[in-house]
Formats: sequence, C-alpha cells, structure tokens
Amino acid sequence: MTITVTLYMRKDCAPCEQAKTDLAAIQPDIPHRLVEIDVELDSAMREKYGAEVPVVEVGPYKLRTTFTKSDLVMSLGAARDRKNQINKLSAPGYAKSARADQGMVTNGADRLSLWFSRHWLALANLLIFLYVGLPFLAPVLMKAGATLPASIIYAGYSPLCHQFGFRSFFLFGEQPYYPRAAAGMPDVLSFGQATGLNEDSLNAARAYIGDEKVGYKVAICQRDVAIYIAIIAFGLLFAATGRRLRPLHWIIWLAVGIFPIALDGFSQLFSQLRLDFLAVLFPYRESTPLLRVITGALFGFTTAWFGLPYMEDNMREARELLVRKFITVNNHQISQSDNPKS
Repeated sequence: MTITVTLYMRKDCAPCEQAKTDLAAIQPDIPHRLVEIDVELDSAMREKYGAEVPVVEVGPYKLRTTFTKSDLVMSLGAARDRKNQINKLSAPGYAKSARADQGMVTNGADRLSLWFSRHWLALANLLIFLYVGLPFLAPVLMKAGATLPASIIYAGYSPLCHQFGFRSFFLFGEQPYYPRAAAGMPDVLSFGQATGLNEDSLNAARAYIGDEKVGYKVAICQRDVAIYIAIIAFGLLFAATGRRLRPLHWIIWLAVGIFPIALDGFSQLFSQLRLDFLAVLFPYRESTPLLRVITGALFGFTTAWFGLPYMEDNMREARELLVRKFITVNNHQISQSDNPKS
C-alpha cells in the first residue's frame, strides 16, 4: 500500500537533497508517493517553513530540519502501519478523508479562493477607497450641474450617515466646514449664519446640500470621512510592511481608538437631549470639526490595526492549504503521466 509523503524544501538546499536521497533509498521497502513543495513559491509557505526546511509530513507524523534516514524509516513505517490498521478496521470515512486530503482535484472555486487569499487586502483597500470617494464625488457633480447622479449618491448614503450639514465638509465654498455656533469657533461662519437655517432643525440640516456660495457638502460626515481614510492609511501601511504587523493589543484599541470617540460623541449626544438630570453631568456642547477628525482617525486606524492582521492570519492559513493542494495535484498529474499504469 502506497502512502503519500510531503517534503517542504527549497532549491540549493543540501539537507533537502539529502532528505530526497534518503526517501528514494527507502522507496523499495516502504513504497510512497513523494510530493515536493518549494516553500519559496508562496509567502505563507516561506514564512511558516522557511527557517525549518527540510520538513517531512507523512500521515500525522512530521519531521523538521534535522533528521536521519532512520527517523524517516520510523515515520514512514508508522504511517504505513497506521493506514493498514485503519483499512483493516474498515473505516470508509477515513478513506474518503484521506483521498480528500491528497487533493487530487482542483476547481474554479479553489483558484478563486487562492486569488482572494492573496489579494484580499488590495481589494479591501479599493472597496473602502470607493466607499469614501463617492461622497466626495457628489459635491463635484453638483458643482458640474449633474444634480441627478449627485442626488443618487446623497440618497444612497443617507441610511449610512446622518449627513448633518453642520457636521459635514463642504467643497467649492467659502469654508471647508460650517459648524454650529455652539461649537465656539468665532473665526468661521456658523452653519446658521451661512445658510440662514435654524441650527436646531436636524431635518433641515440633513436635507441641506449647499449652493454656489456655501459650497456643496460631502455625502458623509466629517467623522466618517476620517474613519475610512484612516482605515485606508493603515491598509496601505500594512501592505507596505509585507502584512507582518501584529494585531494591536485590545487594551490599546479600547484606550486610543474607542474611548476618545465615545467620549466626544456620547458627551455631545447626552448634552443635547435636554434632560435636566443629564445637564449636570453633560453641559451642552457641540464638538468641533478638528475633534471629529482626530477621534474618527484614531478609531479607524486602531480598528484596522486590531482587525486586519487577524484577517491576514486566516488568509495565510488558507493560502498555505490551497498552495499545498495545487502543488500536490500538479505533482500527482506529472507522476500519472510518467507512469500511466500506476
């Protein structure tokens, strides 16, 4: 009964060549099919096995770096005996699993999964870029007179953001923002001064898009803009470092990412509920554009730092399994073409 032996190796590796020689010498006594995997072909393989090659896997047994021919004989013999014993016990479930583990067939889903596991970060950065870019396209379209597509963008983002004019950026106007008078920024026109609208009317602030003088608002608020741009910034940094940054500790994420944005947002919210018992703890306040940008950027950057490395760990494991499967299938097909009667 033939067993499958997987050898993780690299070119110009003397111990790897010795392992292949030893395995060839064992072949007459313990028939096996050798699957060679060059760890340099994939970053996940290189990171996991690069410092340890050669690595031999046979059944549940694994040998790393330094091993002798006797170690190979023992491991292959144990794997062969184990397989024979399982077959004697008539375990069809195991036989089915063993055939699946050998990965004799690949399909389009495997190729798509491998592509996605390699390019997921670029795809995520692109999608977030498009998500935060479209709201900036809306005022550009308004300025160009294309009101219908601009209105579609504003309407599409309406369920995703409050779109209050006094908490949004504006393009092509006198100022990049028009805060409420309560924000305490005397050097800029307030939203009420610029638009003539009642600053306490949330519906009016939400519906207001702008005009030639004031400019046209971005379709998501200042804080959301900062959050998503910061996520992209970390995504680009993560890619530039080869996806090697480890996840941010959750305590730092809470302290630097969550606490500031929660303090700024909730203190503002509670202060504006106009409830007497809250007024003592939360005097009326309106956050400034600078505070919204800072807290949003901290939240976006630290959240990405907390989450993206974990996603990469999962994708790396998927890449390793898929690359191993593709190489196994390729080697099997080559061996079948060389030995058509096997």
